[in-house]
Amino acid sequence: MRMAQADRVCAVVLASLGLGMLAGGWTMDRLEIRNIHPASIPGLVPIILGALMTLCAALLFRSAGREGRHGEEPFLTGGSWPRLLATGAICTIYALVLVGWLPFFWSTAIFVTAFCALFSWPSDADGRAAAITIARSAAFGVLVAFCTALLFERVFLVRLP
Repeated sequence: MRMAQADRVCAVVLASLGLGMLAGGWTMDRLEIRNIHPASIPGLVPIILGALMTLCAALLFRSAGREGRHGEEPFLTGGSWPRLLATGAICTIYALVLVGWLPFFWSTAIFVTAFCALFSWPSDADGRAAAITIARSAAFGVLVAFCTALLFERVFLVRLP
């Protein structure tokens, strides 16, 4: 399968999911009986995410049509299988081990730090370059964990594990 074909198939799948989220959010209970403001209806976030996902899928489909006319490599050639497997392992460890065992802030900080370090590790990893990469990854991990926890606890009013 060529890359443009794969992009088109992915765009159709993402558009289907987006339209499903949009429809599901639209059909959720509005809770007017409890005098809830229309801007705080439970389906508002799925409606917005579904619309944005559908828009991005349409843009992906359009760009795949433009780029598909040039000579291209077959789908899934190149890339890094070890990094793909490491990504799967990191995500699985985060979802099944860290979240629930550690507070959300720390599990997210560890996950983002490991993910950033994995994908920004220098090819000529001398001691100084490795230390800088680890420090930057840790700083970014703590920042993302703080902002995510703040967003969910203060804005969305969700109690985090």
